[in-house]
Amino acid sequence: MAKRRAEEPLEELAYRDSPSSKKVRVEFVPDESTRSNGFSTLSVAPIPINGHKFEEDERNGRDILAAADQWEEELQEGAADQLQEELQDAVASLSPSKSEDEEDRSAFVAPSRQNAPVEGYTDLYLDTINRSVLDFDFEKLCSVTLSNINVYACLVCGKYFQGRGPKSQAYFHALEIGHHVYVNMQIKKVYVLPEGYEVKSKSLDDIKFVVDPRLSREEVARLDKEAKEASDLGGRRYRPGFVGMNNIKANDYFNVIIQALAHIPPLRNFLMLEDLSEKPELIQRFSVLVRKIWNIRAFKSHVSPHELLQQVSRQSQKRFDLLHQSDPVDFLNWFLNNVHLALGGSKTKPGTSIIHKIFQGRLKIESQQITAKADAGDRLRFEEAAEVLVDTSRYLMLTLDLPAAPLFQDELDKNIIPQVPLTSILAKYDGLKAQEHLNTRKRYRLLHPLPHFLLFHIKRFSKNKFVSERNPTIVTFPVRSLDMSPYVEPNPSLHSPGEPIWYDLVANVTHEAVRTRDDSVEGEAEKKVWRVQVRDRARDEWLEIQDLFVERVATETLFTKESYLMVWERRKDTKKKTGG
Repeated sequence: MAKRRAEEPLEELAYRDSPSSKKVRVEFVPDESTRSNGFSTLSVAPIPINGHKFEEDERNGRDILAAADQWEEELQEGAADQLQEELQDAVASLSPSKSEDEEDRSAFVAPSRQNAPVEGYTDLYLDTINRSVLDFDFEKLCSVTLSNINVYACLVCGKYFQGRGPKSQAYFHALEIGHHVYVNMQIKKVYVLPEGYEVKSKSLDDIKFVVDPRLSREEVARLDKEAKEASDLGGRRYRPGFVGMNNIKANDYFNVIIQALAHIPPLRNFLMLEDLSEKPELIQRFSVLVRKIWNIRAFKSHVSPHELLQQVSRQSQKRFDLLHQSDPVDFLNWFLNNVHLALGGSKTKPGTSIIHKIFQGRLKIESQQITAKADAGDRLRFEEAAEVLVDTSRYLMLTLDLPAAPLFQDELDKNIIPQVPLTSILAKYDGLKAQEHLNTRKRYRLLHPLPHFLLFHIKRFSKNKFVSERNPTIVTFPVRSLDMSPYVEPNPSLHSPGEPIWYDLVANVTHEAVRTRDDSVEGEAEKKVWRVQVRDRARDEWLEIQDLFVERVATETLFTKESYLMVWERRKDTKKKTGG
């Protein structure tokens, strides 16, 4: 096969330049003709490279492509540095000169904040406030960071945010959502964000009052004398002091105790009038909740105990919380002792806090060992020959024992609920009736002076290793004029012998067992429902409160419920006042 002839002679191609490489070799050359306003545009000129030169370098072992790439990068870096210098010179020529201090400052400059609104725009954004969504009963925590420091409430959506500076959550919320009005939950000042100025408008006084309701001494003194009614934002009528309390899940035991304590005038007045800002968090939150119960300008006709409940849960190490139902008397014992200590009270010295001044009394306890030869009928009879030990103890609450309910009932008596008068179970403290405790017989007697308020715990529940039992016995009692003198040891220096000591009922916590269906083997279970009956002193009426429900009850039917805790107030001695 014949070879194909070449189109051109080899001699003509020997001295011709070889084609350029796939990588274009460029050179940055500034074009002077295109300069304008101090800037120069860069033109790119190709640089031819001889093919014979490449062949010679390759024969000598040189990496021409790598060297060319390095040279190209140096050219590009030089061109970029030159362009950056020209840009900086142009900006410097257009901007005013800066001092050395200004050059040392950070590149970030915070936006300027207004100290006051522009003239003529003092009410800007106030029309966006939505009072119907404001609920200041929940714990003051930022909804983003969960911090309780420097918390602000958005008056448009009701959410809590931390801070109001340019990097705060409230500032971001104002920019992203467009909500501009915020109130500081501690100092109760209102600000507009992101501008940052304070709003001083009388139209916001109602919001500041709801955040932290405070009444004057004259208004507090009239709470029990003048019958008042108020309206919430929805037009619903309510009585200040007799409002429902939200049961978040299972905190009805908590609600009844707080409602009862809020109707004890000395404790209520102390919490509403005293400056407790330096006291522990438990006292501050208890004070705020009591003031909200007696708020005469509330936005809604009920309150939520969430803030105080959270503090109680933390301080009791979740012994009392909103998820599990507890015993009201157990909670009351814990709460009174912790409030006493939080107010600076002593564990040993009596009368060191208002809790002890209101509830604490003294009790004489006589005890005697039971001998082995004592008969069954003599086990509770004190023997004159044997030694009797006498001790004095202090109490905040008196426990009353119910007689045992009958185990067996005939057809006629099976629907009859046993009843017992209050005076019968109070006989435990007459100093004559003895009780057996292990191998000791004891009897009790109250000592003068009796406290201003007596707490009676009617013991209904008993628990052992196998079962928990409830005693359904009804306790009958007078609403007014309970004479406690038969149960107090006479002391002529403190009280005239034979003179009655009258007590009137203030609050009554009741229990109701409601049967509910259960998926367990037993089929049914009993649910405990707690209610509290409180007296409206201004109208001389009784109201029953169960969580959010408040209704009027007849005085004659108060004892028909299973009373569990009673609060009695000692009637003032008018004879001493008139005689003095």
